[in-house]
Amino acid sequence: MPSLAARLEARVRHLSHAIGERHYLRPEALTAAARYIEEQLSGMGVSVLRHEFVVNGQSFVNLEVIAARAERSHREPACVVVGAHYDTVPGTPGADDNGSGVAALLELAQQLGQERLDRTLRFVFFPNEEPPFFPDAGMGSAAYAGKLRGEQVEVHMMVSLEMLGYYSDRAKSQRYPPGLSLFNPDRGNFIGFISNLASRQRLREIKHAFKASTEFPCESLAAPEWTVVVGLSDHHSFWCEGYPALMVTDTAFMRNPHYHGPSDSAETLDYPRFAEVTRGLVSTVRRLGTIDERLRPLRPSGNSHQ
Repeated sequence: MPSLAARLEARVRHLSHAIGERHYLRPEALTAAARYIEEQLSGMGVSVLRHEFVVNGQSFVNLEVIAARAERSHREPACVVVGAHYDTVPGTPGADDNGSGVAALLELAQQLGQERLDRTLRFVFFPNEEPPFFPDAGMGSAAYAGKLRGEQVEVHMMVSLEMLGYYSDRAKSQRYPPGLSLFNPDRGNFIGFISNLASRQRLREIKHAFKASTEFPCESLAAPEWTVVVGLSDHHSFWCEGYPALMVTDTAFMRNPHYHGPSDSAETLDYPRFAEVTRGLVSTVRRLGTIDERLRPLRPSGNSHQ
């Protein structure tokens, strides 16, 4: 079997090079991306659910893999949702944004999709994260979060995988929202966990699980929703439904100079480090799906910078 880094690169290259920019203005490409995801998942032996929805007369689809919990009690614990968007903005092949998130989510579904943990795990691939849909109901994540709320599904946390593949050891390669640069590293060689203030307890929980799973460097931030970067992905849709949610990211335009441009190509990503992050996320999500007092984080403090 190819190495994890090789698997991730192959998926990113297929999405960004073989298919290319994929969005509502190129519906055939968006459909091709969804078909590729379904084929990958079917080849892994996991079942895929299609949830179609319509925006302005155009049909779109969310793709879901459910790893049902082990039957240990009659009461259903709140589930864990992990999602990534498979669309791009016009004019970019979208290797990091968000071919990297899709590639990692496929790996999570492959390794965890048939496990039976204490919590149900839901892996979901969304269209329409990018403008002109964000941050409104036309987003795939908005349709899905609304569906969960309508079905009264309890969500322990939603984790949005948003750009995971770009890293740099160059000094001053990492930027921050105003006022935060003095307290954080200036090299973009870490993965970030970001939430709003209401989700900061879940932020501490996932960071605790990640640090217990890997030595890969990570930073975290809980801040008001209006703070630059904090709400710019599918986790925002879950906030709108009252669910705790957060984003895992390489910080997008705060680090990656190719963001939303034609140069966001597969060649720009760091696959060995991307693989380390993905490996850590697999173990992290497995921990999040396990209800075990030994794995619970410390009680969260009131400090917004975790």
